[in-house]
Amino acid sequence: MTIEILIISGIFMLIGWMVQGRLKSKFAEYSKVSTVSNMSGAEIAEKMLKDNGIFDVQVVSVDGMLTDHYNPMNKTVNLSRDVFDGRSVAAAAVAAHECGHAVQHATAYSMLMLRSRLVPAVQISSTLSQWIIMAGIGYMGFGGGNDTLLLIGIILFAVTTLFTLVTLPVEFDASARALSWLNTTNITDQIEHEQAKDALKWAALTYVVAALASIAMLAQYILIFMNRSRD
Repeated sequence: MTIEILIISGIFMLIGWMVQGRLKSKFAEYSKVSTVSNMSGAEIAEKMLKDNGIFDVQVVSVDGMLTDHYNPMNKTVNLSRDVFDGRSVAAAAVAAHECGHAVQHATAYSMLMLRSRLVPAVQISSTLSQWIIMAGIGYMGFGGGNDTLLLIGIILFAVTTLFTLVTLPVEFDASARALSWLNTTNITDQIEHEQAKDALKWAALTYVVAALASIAMLAQYILIFMNRSRD
């Protein structure tokens, strides 16, 4: 790889590591703060789904830490054990956020629908793009590289970058739905609401870093291609 690519990769790896560390510390902190409602994450999720008229989504417990997610394929809100059983601000924030995705799905939120349509293409592009780009640049036995291969790799990588960008409004909207619902139902009081907002902010920042890293790498690959085209 070129020195510029290595530097960009290193910078964003460091930023990502720092944000992930901050996210884990925030969730550890807010996992010790009980909500005024004293409801478990599972109870909160079930109530939010019910309040939004969603009765065909199941709330289930999964292993791991910060493994919480909504699966639109089988319509399940998957909560890590600490969130599923937890009665903390962190558990409330995560459970409501994942249900926010279920609400997006039920209401056919446009950005979520777009992201879902991109998944098959991203599964291919994320697997092949880096290998094709390296071959195009010339790091896989292709001598000085191949401009056509490099361009194909860039196009594939652009699909992955687009996916990271589309993910941002999906995540921000899910958090906004979660925080609004937690506030109107009084599951969290004013102080707890701000703590839940802070926790979800750091979770969202992980997606922001990923998007910025992808944009920076895409820009670098395009510059390499343009410079070689001029030669």
